[in-house]
Amino acid sequence: MHILKWIAVVVLLACLLASPSVQAKQVAIVIDDIGYQRNDLSALNIPGQLTFAILPFTPYAARFATQANEQQKEIMLHAPMQSLNDLALGPGALTMNMPKEDFQSRLREALNSLPNIKGVNNHMGSLLTQQNMPMNWTMEVLKEQDLYFLDSKTTPHSKAQSIATLYGVENIARHVFLDNITSEKQLRFRFDQLKRIAKRHDYAVAIAHPYPETFAFLQSALDELKAEGIELVPLSQLVQERTLRLAQAKSTKTSE
Repeated sequence: MHILKWIAVVVLLACLLASPSVQAKQVAIVIDDIGYQRNDLSALNIPGQLTFAILPFTPYAARFATQANEQQKEIMLHAPMQSLNDLALGPGALTMNMPKEDFQSRLREALNSLPNIKGVNNHMGSLLTQQNMPMNWTMEVLKEQDLYFLDSKTTPHSKAQSIATLYGVENIARHVFLDNITSEKQLRFRFDQLKRIAKRHDYAVAIAHPYPETFAFLQSALDELKAEGIELVPLSQLVQERTLRLAQAKSTKTSE
């Protein structure tokens, strides 16, 4: 599996190096906090390649994962991590006071509870993602299971991406939270921000939540992406292409 993946990466990198053309602008939208409510299942009715981050061991986690896989929608583990405010994390929580063996065992159990996941992002984690050792332990597990990491950026001081890179774990960061405020005006403002970032930097990542207001907004707004030349893709595609861009930039710098 690892060999086939790296063959694909080499082929794509060769194509990038051979062609100066810029690929289509791309956006990934991740719906977080999936699993507690039955209504979360209605997220699967939203058209397009959304990515879903599922909280482990929650009432609807397994059912959602199964249905998402049947629809070929990408899923990831939404790993609960300790916050600065010590908010309740729910089952599968990763905390500062856990020894390495317990920490990694709990993370592996959460990963194994969901079929066919592609990556992991942090639920809360404003404290844990600032810490070297817990992030080292996290990335060791992700590396062994060939999973990417999305840093939800719940703190500006997160070390998650730099440590992921150190361990050779493909990674990416969130640009926009779509629905911290669920009014139509704020959803529109954040969605337009997402599109501007994608047009400026070729890609952008948004995180949203399973709110009825968010679902209703996305049902009508996603058509705008194609009309404006932006492709909605699974997050794993953006992660891989970010890796290729970094490799291309490094190759270009080396040849200068």
